[in-house]
Amino acid sequence: MELFQHFFTSSTSVEFTALLATLVLCSLIGLERQVRQKAAGLRTNVLVGMGSCTFTLVSGFGFATLLGSEVVLDPSRIAAQVVSGIGFLGAGVIFKGNDVVRGLTTAATVWVSAAVGMAAGAGMLALAVTLTLFHLLTLFVLSPLVRRIPTPDRYRFVEVAYEDGAGVLRAVLGAATSMGFSSSIERTRRIDEDGRALVIVSTRFHGRPPLSELVPRLMDVPGVRWVSVRSDEDSDEDHGA
Repeated sequence: MELFQHFFTSSTSVEFTALLATLVLCSLIGLERQVRQKAAGLRTNVLVGMGSCTFTLVSGFGFATLLGSEVVLDPSRIAAQVVSGIGFLGAGVIFKGNDVVRGLTTAATVWVSAAVGMAAGAGMLALAVTLTLFHLLTLFVLSPLVRRIPTPDRYRFVEVAYEDGAGVLRAVLGAATSMGFSSSIERTRRIDEDGRALVIVSTRFHGRPPLSELVPRLMDVPGVRWVSVRSDEDSDEDHGA
């Protein structure tokens, strides 16, 4: 009976409610990352959220038996350490390669999951629910709208000079496709440079990442001599000359 009393305390219902709310809300957050096949999916976000919730609950209720006239506890100390720890976890899902940084949204999602768990653990369920709704609103509603905003890249094209007869164009288009770009070739021309036959292809690339992220990737393709981003105005001036 004494063990049973230690298992169920006066705050047990609050703790279970907070954990259940965290499980549901962080599952909604993680499901979006799971569908998009990101590094931190449903399991990671749920575990981060419930861990943060538990740490917050322990901070608030775990040391009640130690309270006394000469004991002063600061519940915010554990919460502050949770924030620092999640920063390191988020850094683990950020990747940098070919001058392209990926994983920032996933890292921010893990950060939000921790915040949802901490809010639920602190008894601020309304805040936890609102944060989850705003997070999903940002990813599912605002992000698609932002992608439709015209960018300067819409009026730019990429010129790639590569060695003829080596199958370089196929590799160039494949590299662009792997980064989420679709392509349409506008024109090609051949030139001689240092006694070698080169092909210069002018291509429109359409996709979510900016063209500035595509250029370093294309420069790494074997056989590519140079890559240049030009605007339609530059093209008109060339034709006028």
